[in-house]
Amino acid sequence: MYPAQNFDHLYEQHVDNASFLWVLRCHVITQPHYNLVDIKELDERIDSHLDALMLSIDQAWKYCLLSLEFEEPGEVFTAAVIAIRSQNPQKIQQAVEVGLKNDDTFKGLVSALGWLPSAQAHPWIKKFIFSKDIQHKYLAIAVCSIRRENPEIFGMSLGELLQREDCISNVKLYARCLRLIGECRLHEFMPALNQTMKSNEAAVCFWANWSALLLGNTAAVENLKAFVMEVGPYQQKAIQLTFRVLPVEQGRVWIGKLLENNNQIRNVIKAVAVLGDPHVVNWLIQLMQQAHLARLSGEAFTTITGIDLEQYQLSKEGLDRIWQSNDPGDDLDDEDIEMDEDENLLWPDAKKVMLVWQECNKNFEVGKRYFMGDAERRSIKQESLMEKFELLGQRQRYGVSLELFLCGAVKLLPSIEVKSNE
Repeated sequence: MYPAQNFDHLYEQHVDNASFLWVLRCHVITQPHYNLVDIKELDERIDSHLDALMLSIDQAWKYCLLSLEFEEPGEVFTAAVIAIRSQNPQKIQQAVEVGLKNDDTFKGLVSALGWLPSAQAHPWIKKFIFSKDIQHKYLAIAVCSIRRENPEIFGMSLGELLQREDCISNVKLYARCLRLIGECRLHEFMPALNQTMKSNEAAVCFWANWSALLLGNTAAVENLKAFVMEVGPYQQKAIQLTFRVLPVEQGRVWIGKLLENNNQIRNVIKAVAVLGDPHVVNWLIQLMQQAHLARLSGEAFTTITGIDLEQYQLSKEGLDRIWQSNDPGDDLDDEDIEMDEDENLLWPDAKKVMLVWQECNKNFEVGKRYFMGDAERRSIKQESLMEKFELLGQRQRYGVSLELFLCGAVKLLPSIEVKSNE
């Protein structure tokens, strides 16, 4: 037998690799060129490193401890998974303490508890939800959220949490509880949503109305209008949900309001893609001739029509910008950041797209909703949506998840944050 020390560098490498791949995963789960198969392959790579670390807990933990000193989410994820799998309370306490340091490390900790199988994660979720520490309760509810689990399975009523003064006074915890109501389709807590739909706290107000709208309270859509119109942390989620339930005519009015602000043009493109009215397709094709909007417009075109740019050879080589600066520390401006969002999208050839659309537009009726070429999305069979869920890229899979829920799926599918935190 070789001394365990001879393999120190391998354990260090496994810790580094697992942590790096988790960070990579957090990036690609919102990328259009990754689908479910790609995500599963990446998950298997992460699992292989985690399994290797379990061959010698002591050796692995030595490097997990060293990595925790960086207070980075990927390192917290790896350490927390190994600690919980080891069933060692001291190791778990060390990982949890670092995980609760800040919002970033918290994501790694939540992800670890979402990653683990129920048999390993559930005992600790139960401990945290009954803990007197309000941070532990927030951790437990956040994990229930990404696992789409009702806290009642741990013996804690969500209704009890929503009535506790310490919960109500903690905005993060209270808002996450309201969010969980929608994610798990808990209709019995609709009164709690109704009571908080006009809250002065942005997080509470948003998630109360978001969940209420998911549960069928269409009046909540008006309360989300402010979140749609203003740039902020909830704007994208508001756009993704509201334009799926708004009547087409009302959706057009909202889009017109957004269009009054030149800085909102990208959000307008996203909104028209969600609304799905083919009335905008000619406008999208015009935008494909503008470099900073071309790729996003191409994605919106496909989302509405189902016409894949690669499959129909409607893309072209794009001259991606090369950012040059004498000072490597120069910050990118807003437009640079927007281009990063598009980096993995195809460059559409506007002329070719127009020719195809001229042939296909007779199959589309203005004023109807379309999603990936299917009309009247509410009538689409769940089997058809599930097939799309398996094949599409991550951004469109998120849309499919919402469509499935609105079509009657029991819970909101974790299309984006499977085994991870949003």
